[in-house]
Amino acid sequence: MSRRIRVIAPAKVNLHLSVGALRDDGYHDLEGVFHALELADEVVVEAGEGLSVVCEPDVGVPAEQNLAFRAAVAFADDVGVAPDFRITVRKRIPHGAGLGGGSSDAAAVLRALAHAFGLNADDTRVLGAARSVGADVAFFLGGGAALMGGRGDELVRTLPALNTPAVIVKPDRSISTALAYAVFDTEPQPPADPGPVVAALEAADARGLGRALANNLAPVACALVPECGEVLDWLAEQPGLWGTTVAGSGSAVLALAESDAKAHDIAQAARDRGWWGIGTRLRARGVEVIGEED
Repeated sequence: MSRRIRVIAPAKVNLHLSVGALRDDGYHDLEGVFHALELADEVVVEAGEGLSVVCEPDVGVPAEQNLAFRAAVAFADDVGVAPDFRITVRKRIPHGAGLGGGSSDAAAVLRALAHAFGLNADDTRVLGAARSVGADVAFFLGGGAALMGGRGDELVRTLPALNTPAVIVKPDRSISTALAYAVFDTEPQPPADPGPVVAALEAADARGLGRALANNLAPVACALVPECGEVLDWLAEQPGLWGTTVAGSGSAVLALAESDAKAHDIAQAARDRGWWGIGTRLRARGVEVIGEED
């Protein structure tokens, strides 16, 4: 590897999430409509002595447990190269929010390494590495919008992506995905039909999409972090929003907005209340190389 490669690593939201039964392999059946966001981390990959991962700011995860580290190891194993890479992750996606930041960072590492070694992002070795690291890592290699099945790693079909304004609000407390699923298993919630979300995307109907948002993990998120429910209730009272839902397993909440100005105003109001908030947009692309230097 001879060049320093910079990659955008977008967050994602689940416009629809239906978690099903626990499988024999320890995962859950899942049906979801994933959509990328403009909110993104930046990942820099360059040659190193051995393998290292640094997050700026630090998120308190040991390097060896970071999905970016695991992605580099998987790529090196699958392609047959030494894992001599230095990886820097510049974090903007909040940790423990249900926005897929760790998975996107992992996909960004794979995209950078594929670029460096002359491989396509859909090379079977790259996709194999993605699936070995995490259920939704492969989604970020394509991005945009997609209906996913299996444990969240099987592409059912790609969907038209929208560029709708959105606001993300997160209370201080985060939620462990593993804990959320464990609590879900004690009192499973019935799955919903993704059809209304799929139809709204196909019709480019942002208002209809807002009405169709669904997530059967939301009750678990609100039970684990009651502030998540407070955010949902507060957003429901704000004018100019078309719908809200918990982002994945939480604790962040997504709302679709009628305009960028409305999204940014509500994000500022959320920050004034002591929550984390940002105005952003739905995004049509996944991880993307944005620069390389000698």
